[in-house]
Amino acid sequence: MRVLGIETSCDETGVAIYDSEQGLLSHQLYSQVDLHARYGGVVPELASRDHVRVLLPLISQALQQANCKSSDIDGIAYTSGPGLMGALLVGACLGRSLAFTWQKPAIGVHHMEGHLLAVMLEQNKPDFPFVALLVSGGHSMLVHVHGLGNYQILGESIDDAAGEAFDKTAKLLGLGYPGGAALAKLAEKGNADRFNFPRPLINRPTLDFSFSGLKTAVRNTLMQVPGTDQDKADIAASFQKAVVDTLVIKSQRALQQTGCHNLVVAGGVGANQSLRDTLQSYATQHQGNVYFPRTEFCTDNGAMIAYVGCQRLMAGKRADLHIKVTPRCSLAEID
Repeated sequence: MRVLGIETSCDETGVAIYDSEQGLLSHQLYSQVDLHARYGGVVPELASRDHVRVLLPLISQALQQANCKSSDIDGIAYTSGPGLMGALLVGACLGRSLAFTWQKPAIGVHHMEGHLLAVMLEQNKPDFPFVALLVSGGHSMLVHVHGLGNYQILGESIDDAAGEAFDKTAKLLGLGYPGGAALAKLAEKGNADRFNFPRPLINRPTLDFSFSGLKTAVRNTLMQVPGTDQDKADIAASFQKAVVDTLVIKSQRALQQTGCHNLVVAGGVGANQSLRDTLQSYATQHQGNVYFPRTEFCTDNGAMIAYVGCQRLMAGKRADLHIKVTPRCSLAEID
């Protein structure tokens, strides 16, 4: 089966074509970072309009890259939530319209399920079951993945997600938007042991995450130091180490509780090199396995939507003619 995937949940427009036998045939991505940077964050109305502007050209480019015509497509998958209402509607409306016009089946895909299974696009991929650490700008969670559609949430954010904490801390340091990658780069010049920031909730049995207090600790520290370039680099390094330590400790506990030996890291923060190196070192020491999607598939993309859509369509799932998106929906709600 050959599926066209459409991702428009927030500020990136992703289109891809996935074939169940040949794998990923094409992958197109357009980022709105420059559009929103002047506002210091995503403006939903502007995001929706930009998806409208670029989505059809991206689909044409994806078809051309895959050397496909519309008649070669067997199904269409689109992100149905969570995300920004207007942005989701752009992808869902076009996906449903193309499916109706081309007389193909369509399916809505949960955005977080796409991230969970993005690693399946790689040659080196895990067998089920595995534990997934999903860390992005809007979510931090540990999930026991038993199989397609069979997910047990072990822990999740109770306030700021890890990626959100990165961006907010970067803003405190004057690094602009988006700040996560800029903070990680600045941290390379800093001393990660200078400031002992808290590792939230690691002394409690819960697998939930909380990073709002860590962000407050950074703000308080900034008020107590001169604020030189080196001060900021040391704060960035110490902050990053606190986040990475927290994520690693929680992942270790999740693996121990479930008895799994395979860990998958997904979401935008999964591209952080410090996190990757630390988890890889832990896996090597404990004879476990850790799997990462390539960095371009850690952030939002159409390839993960095309893959999940293909699996669900092959399993007989179909969306009806009603266009339904759910800006807020838990991974636990997936059937």
